[in-house]
Amino acid sequence: MQRREFLGLSIAAGLSVAGLAGCSGSGPLRFGIHPWVGYEPLYLADDFNWLPETIVLVPGTSAKDSMDGLLSGAIDGAALTLDETIRLSSRGLELLVVAVVDVSAGADVLMVRPSITDLAGLKKQRIAVELNGVSGIMLFKILEVAGLSPNDVIKVDLPVSEHAQAWSRGEVDACVCYEPTASMIENAGGVRLFDSSDIPETIFDVLVVTREAADRNPRAVRDLVSGHFRGLQHLVRSMHDSVYRIATRQGISPDEVRAALASVMLPDLAANQRYLRVAGAIENMAESLSLLMLAEGMIDQKPGIQRLSDPSFLPARIL
Repeated sequence: MQRREFLGLSIAAGLSVAGLAGCSGSGPLRFGIHPWVGYEPLYLADDFNWLPETIVLVPGTSAKDSMDGLLSGAIDGAALTLDETIRLSSRGLELLVVAVVDVSAGADVLMVRPSITDLAGLKKQRIAVELNGVSGIMLFKILEVAGLSPNDVIKVDLPVSEHAQAWSRGEVDACVCYEPTASMIENAGGVRLFDSSDIPETIFDVLVVTREAADRNPRAVRDLVSGHFRGLQHLVRSMHDSVYRIATRQGISPDEVRAALASVMLPDLAANQRYLRVAGAIENMAESLSLLMLAEGMIDQKPGIQRLSDPSFLPARIL
């Protein structure tokens, strides 16, 4: 299970991404989206009809729906993690990051047995990790911080949804996971040793569009980004209303929504301008992640990401 599935697992896809025809030159920008707290501003914008007819949200159940849709040409953009963007770019898809919607600040967690008291103690331990997802990136970053190589640990490649069962059976000594799995393992005696707040500005969620769509329909891309920031403004200014709307949509409790929001940072317009500038945080981190993913066999070739970020679609101000 990919991390971006952990909220809203009961939601059925509103549309089948794979079954959509590609966007015509005069048609709206079709944008893939799936349940994740960082993408909620776009859902809120849709709730309040703040997205104009130039934008059509294409709901899915996971990032895979959006990634498949982008590869097939069925959609023109999607909400993805930065590493997912790199995976697509390595397959020849030319993408632009037009907004940063959240930065993991504790959402991704290393849970360990109480006998493991520091990162050096991970050596020779069995670590549950979903190598083909965000938790794979998190593990390799943890090992960098620990001064360990990937060969110093025993990687147990499992979907995060199976980590708690593996823990209870005594099959693993540590897990790289996220909620609600992290709390399940904590309740079973696990200890939170490290989380994404210890490696700030590493795991990003972004809005991406194909370069072809950006060139063909720049107005729609600007409308998309403005819609996100208008939804974010409502989330910040009307938190109580937003939390209950999100809880109703996701089928979870308001407290779970608040906990999810507390685990991410939602960048404002000024932060986005910094992140998306030339040689800014997004392009620097994309370069770093590309090298890491290539070295670990997560991608087959290094993508060309010299011009990955494009701040030109950011609004001058939020109305």
